[in-house]
Amino acid sequence: MKLRAVGHKRIPGAAPGFEHDEIPMLRGGHEPVRITCVDYCPENVLTQEIDGLKDFLARHRPEWSAVRWINVDGLSDMEVIHGLATKYNLHPLAIEDLLHLPQRPKVEPFGAEGGEFQARLFIITRMLQIKDEHLNSEQISIFLGHKTVLTFQESRGDVWDSIRQRINTKGSRIRGNDASFLTYSLLDATIDHWFPILEHLGDRLEELEDRVLDRPQPQIISDIHQVKRELLQLRRAAWPTREVVSTLQRESHECMSDVTRVYLRDLYDHTVQIIDMIETYRELSADLTETYMSSISNRMNEIMKVLTIIGTIFIPLTFLAGVYGMNFHYFPELEKAWAYPAFWGVCVLLAGIMLLLFRRRGWL
Repeated sequence: MKLRAVGHKRIPGAAPGFEHDEIPMLRGGHEPVRITCVDYCPENVLTQEIDGLKDFLARHRPEWSAVRWINVDGLSDMEVIHGLATKYNLHPLAIEDLLHLPQRPKVEPFGAEGGEFQARLFIITRMLQIKDEHLNSEQISIFLGHKTVLTFQESRGDVWDSIRQRINTKGSRIRGNDASFLTYSLLDATIDHWFPILEHLGDRLEELEDRVLDRPQPQIISDIHQVKRELLQLRRAAWPTREVVSTLQRESHECMSDVTRVYLRDLYDHTVQIIDMIETYRELSADLTETYMSSISNRMNEIMKVLTIIGTIFIPLTFLAGVYGMNFHYFPELEKAWAYPAFWGVCVLLAGIMLLLFRRRGWL
């Protein structure tokens, strides 16, 4: 069989998608992959970390399990991707989007009743986190089935601890609903985590505004551009995410329950609110750039004004010094004892008159 990809990138002209038997031939990374599985129903919950994937996939889920959530942290192990894709019969096009990073947030239905592939909703979104004072964006791929949810993350660490706590809490709403409600909850936690990020960026903009108005420094413009880049990164994630939520809310699919579709309205409102905040902060950052440039220009004008005033004051003094510095023998004042102090008196008087005139006109 001909290998159609180098790493995770497709060769131009190759057939679309990654077939299941092609996945092991792809080149993976060296980072360890962590797999966790959560089975739950209104009465029970079981959380386990998977060490041997083959043995895990060979076993059936517990009979009481109403929803199974399998989360994979890392995309470097192709054997893991191959095992899950084969077990749950994932569509080749979805596998390609899963491995070919980064993808635009989107939602696509795959498979149908009686077809070759099982009916699933494939969702791509972005998980954003602040790490080391910089915005980190990670692709999250979600496969929603009737009773199973598969999530794939690029690396370890997420914002879903609250979801895990709610699953472990008996009587919680998430325990009493289906797999589509779990998918909604994961999306909701991911999107709601954007609000603290926006608050962080808003605080940085306020700090930069104070620095610009107080004493602008060359480093400030670099910090402003960093915030603008992060806002642009947020915007690129938020706008297509709104389309994803709108599609999930509007389109009917056998894996999406009516109860979950009602809750998606609230998620859509959150997404619209985030977009409004992003656009507001982008306008503030643009205004802040203009304010910085205006402050620098005003400061330069003040410096030039002071230098011009100093030069203007010394023009008549230079003229007098030039006149009395000429090499002529017959100067009436050269033989007078009061001529030298009178010269300095005239210079001081001229400088004082000019300074007083500049001050009255508001130039100083």
